[in-house]
Amino acid sequence: MNLSQVSHFTLSAYIDIGLLKYAVFLFLVSVYIIILFSNVLLIVVICVNKSLHEPMYMFLCSLFVNELYGSSGLFPFLLVQILSDVHIISVPLCFLQIFCLYMYVNVEFYNLAAMSYDRYLAICHPLHYNTRMQMNTVIRLVVLSWFLPLLNIIVMISLNASSRLCGNVINRVVCVNHYITKLVCSDAAASNIYGLSYTFTVLIGLAALIVYTYMRILKVCFSGSKQTRQKAVSTCTPHLASLLNFSFGCFFEILQSRFDMSSVPGVLRIILSLYFVTCQPLFNPVAYGLKLRKIRLTCETLFSGRK
Repeated sequence: MNLSQVSHFTLSAYIDIGLLKYAVFLFLVSVYIIILFSNVLLIVVICVNKSLHEPMYMFLCSLFVNELYGSSGLFPFLLVQILSDVHIISVPLCFLQIFCLYMYVNVEFYNLAAMSYDRYLAICHPLHYNTRMQMNTVIRLVVLSWFLPLLNIIVMISLNASSRLCGNVINRVVCVNHYITKLVCSDAAASNIYGLSYTFTVLIGLAALIVYTYMRILKVCFSGSKQTRQKAVSTCTPHLASLLNFSFGCFFEILQSRFDMSSVPGVLRIILSLYFVTCQPLFNPVAYGLKLRKIRLTCETLFSGRK
């Protein structure tokens, strides 16, 4: 079976829940609306308030834009599938969904790594922060956070898009590149080697950078003044919470993709597989909006009408 001859993929992980699907639909619509409202609100707050035009908030703005992008790549399709009795997706739409979701994951990780580096400079090298983290540096980091994942996803998808397939059934509720690779008739060594190379050279490199920055931040906190510790806690806590939440979701996604999870109830598998792209866009606005004082005060002023 050639990929050009495949008209659609069947998503076989959906469970028949009868009339309960309407309650699930309404719940997910509510979640999507909250995600859109909260992330758009914080983007507007950062853009209109000149006091928030600082490196940390510019990285946050990029993060919130990515949350909008990732959730919009999932929720509309998911809502249609929940109400549908036939869970199929066309080949172009499947690869478009892979592009959106994988792009979201990669950009999220790059953004969190850039924010770790920013906090490291602010806490460990405060005297040199303004010279090292100038606005042109911030712009370059944000552009790289979007451009490098774009190149990676294009290469990854092109390797599978040109392959022959021996099936069209994907045991997930969304399209996943790893499952497309499993359907390839010929040797998928090129795709696997590229995926492993990218993981070990880029993603693990970014993870090492994040670990290093937080080790240095902790060292400064333990040896520094009370004021330094308070600054570190106030600015790093939401970022660390976001990082752990995102890692938690990705961990379960990797488990499902690489290991047999048939012993886990189907509903739980679906929830865990979508955790990173549903809970993260919901979690970040709450974590940063409530914890970071400047954003919280600006939101309060906006809603109260005070100047």
